[in-house]
Amino acid sequence: MVVAEPDPAPTPKVPTAIVVAGDEETRVLLRGLLRLHHVQVLGEAAGSTAGVGLLRTHHPNLLIADSSLAEGSCASLVAEARDAGPPIRVVVLTPDRRRGLPEMGAKRPDAILTRPFRIREFAEVIGTQAEGATASSAATSA
Repeated sequence: MVVAEPDPAPTPKVPTAIVVAGDEETRVLLRGLLRLHHVQVLGEAAGSTAGVGLLRTHHPNLLIADSSLAEGSCASLVAEARDAGPPIRVVVLTPDRRRGLPEMGAKRPDAILTRPFRIREFAEVIGTQAEGATASSAATSA
């Protein structure tokens, strides 16, 4: 498990995220982009087992997962995220939409970004998913 310095404690209505990606450069890039878009990054992992551990510990609003993980499969990570607890929005980054995603079945991600992606595209997807995630969290806690 890769332990990045966590953002300060989450504040109400600020979306929170876990980043799971097989290589450090991707995690650093995603962490920076998320922070630029006012999403608090609670933790990062290189593989699905560590990612599931972070999900169960932190209960974020968003899971940002790269389809290329150092360990485990993205499909199993997404399935675990769906079963882990409170509602969560899932965004998967992939080089090819058709490869690996059909095996996810009913537990598909909420959004898919095909690499390479434009920063504007990332911002739109994260904005939409973060808005839906914080609305779901508010409804669940009410």
